[in-house]
Amino acid sequence: LGKCLLSPIVLAAYAYNRSLSELGPGGRGEGEPGVLCQLFAFLMAFFGLAPTLLLLAMALECWLSLGHPYFYRRHLTRRLGAALGPAAAGLCALFCALPLLGFGAPMQYCPGTWCFIRMAGGGPRQLGFPVLYASLMGLLVLAIVACNVSSMRHLYGMARRQPRRGPAPAAAPRMEELDHLVLLALMTVLFTVCSLPLIIRAYLGAFAADFNENADLSALRFLSVNSIVDPWVFIIFRTSVFRSFVRRVCRRL
Repeated sequence: LGKCLLSPIVLAAYAYNRSLSELGPGGRGEGEPGVLCQLFAFLMAFFGLAPTLLLLAMALECWLSLGHPYFYRRHLTRRLGAALGPAAAGLCALFCALPLLGFGAPMQYCPGTWCFIRMAGGGPRQLGFPVLYASLMGLLVLAIVACNVSSMRHLYGMARRQPRRGPAPAAAPRMEELDHLVLLALMTVLFTVCSLPLIIRAYLGAFAADFNENADLSALRFLSVNSIVDPWVFIIFRTSVFRSFVRRVCRRL
């Protein structure tokens, strides 16, 4: 949804050879973002935070189902799972709308085809939001990593308890747990590497006054790469050829 909403705006800016503030109404001054730029900044912030919150819900669900199955069976229902998506989206939308209300400031970045929250060069009122945004992202990343590491520990313990030798039905559960273990490890490392640059840039811009648009753009590219690569990692890993390759490596190790 984020790619479908944001990509046409960028393509239109390139097609008309104009900045986002020039395309939309409201950009009176050179440094003042227009309505389209403000909308773009809101969508960028929202689609950076909302998937992270949903990933935390998925990591918590995986950890509870493996480590606390009785609590999971009793308290987690389908109705609760269906309500988590809209609730997470609503909370993220309210939080990311704060710059539109004056806490934080949208800013157009070079070359004028993308906008995001100002991360450097402003006052406390402008820089308070990116620090809060980065802190929330950092807490979510830590919680997701902690849940996934705990889930991997449970999966490894389950695989160790399975018989190493025996007929195919006895060995199948152990290899299935190892498949989930490797997939979870890959996605955890990928998510952490892609999320940290934006968090670091927000703190550097607020406390070290490091205004570097190229570094900010690289950090947002890293954040966008996560949502592009994650589905491909999952799809490729589910193929039988790749899974058989991973199983051979696990047997050698």
